[in-house]
Amino acid sequence: MTSIKMMYLPIGVPTFHMPSAQAMFDQSKALLKTMTDNLLAPDEMLLSIPLLESFMKGKDADLVIVQNVAFANSAYMTTILKHTHAPVIHWTLREPVIDGGRLRLNSLTGAFSAGYAYRYMRDDDMFTIIGAPEETRVKDSFQTIIRAILMKMKLRTMNLLVIGHTPEGFGFGRALDLDIAQAFGVNLKTIEAREFMQEALKLSDAAIQKEKELAESKMIGLKEIDSTNQRDFVRLFKVYQDYIDQHQIHAIASRCWPDFFTEYKTPVCGVLGLLNDRKIAAACEADAYGALSMYIGQELSQEPTYLGDPVSINEEENTITFWHCGTAACSLARLDTGAMTGVHPNRKIGPTMEFGLKAHTHATLFRVGRRPDGTFRFFISSAEILDKPQQFLGTSVVVKIEQEVHPLMEELIQDGWEPHFVVIYGDVKKELTILGQLLNIDTYIY
Repeated sequence: MTSIKMMYLPIGVPTFHMPSAQAMFDQSKALLKTMTDNLLAPDEMLLSIPLLESFMKGKDADLVIVQNVAFANSAYMTTILKHTHAPVIHWTLREPVIDGGRLRLNSLTGAFSAGYAYRYMRDDDMFTIIGAPEETRVKDSFQTIIRAILMKMKLRTMNLLVIGHTPEGFGFGRALDLDIAQAFGVNLKTIEAREFMQEALKLSDAAIQKEKELAESKMIGLKEIDSTNQRDFVRLFKVYQDYIDQHQIHAIASRCWPDFFTEYKTPVCGVLGLLNDRKIAAACEADAYGALSMYIGQELSQEPTYLGDPVSINEEENTITFWHCGTAACSLARLDTGAMTGVHPNRKIGPTMEFGLKAHTHATLFRVGRRPDGTFRFFISSAEILDKPQQFLGTSVVVKIEQEVHPLMEELIQDGWEPHFVVIYGDVKKELTILGQLLNIDTYIY
């Protein structure tokens, strides 16, 4: 059940079999009431354009569901589109009886009339569902579309914080406030990394006791890290966490190297891992579009996501290994090791997360990409997360894909995709595809 406002428009003409149409109307309305607590639905079928206009007058909705309870010509959809700019689902009913006798509904022909009018009237895509109210696939299709619409709505109220600047040569993750607002509705906020460092150093041991206990309860081996690094890591975690809570931040893209190693003397990796565990999507290397990709995947799957570099392929297993220095959510760690803690593989200071990620049968790879001309695109691919141990120092995950891995990697490199990809714990391929349609962003499904 959701609070999304849905408008149900059961259209048709009264010259078909009205008892069959009435039965479909009653069942359909009952189904839609199970999906939202904010359904705008008429008390009777809208069997003329005046009735349709009268019901729609003064009403708006987040989603409009047009259903041919019987045949209706294209003038009905034309009228609807004059009154709403909301996304539209057209629901086509199956013919209830095929017995050599009368055509009861002729809903499918009405759907073609509606689709013809929609293509002339609107530039976006109409969503189409074919089936009876009792079919599982109908309910599943509605729920998938609704999840995508809710995701679009969340983006319009989302605050994404960029902490510091992308390092030289990492401009693929750099976002401009107007670009991201125009395409996604996201509110981009920025702050310098040094401000967090300075605030962190002011904190006393007593001020960070709660955060210290939380970190120690989640990060195995944290107490073995240098005591100064332990303290300064927890200080930094508190500053990040407090700022996020005070400013209603949903995702962050944080600068990491070299500043946190050279100036603060303690990496930010563990902080980002704990934030990811809190379901604050946290990307490193100030990758704003990586953080946005993580947030979208997290909200659709309701699980923390993982941002990693593709670092290795295995043609025999048809797998890609994704890796990063150590920012994965503790809850994504393999059960046999837990969320181990260590030091950075290059800088040799900690704490960083040090583990392989747990397996998952149905996963999705995703990236919000940006072309050289400034337009956006989605990378989407189905995957399986294999039961593999840590592959390299840091955090890593091995995913099996459907396409042949070698030519796919060559294609992605040649097509200019960014070197950070998100691994989502769940099959949200359909939702991401629909979200791309809703945002008018090209989707590339591999």
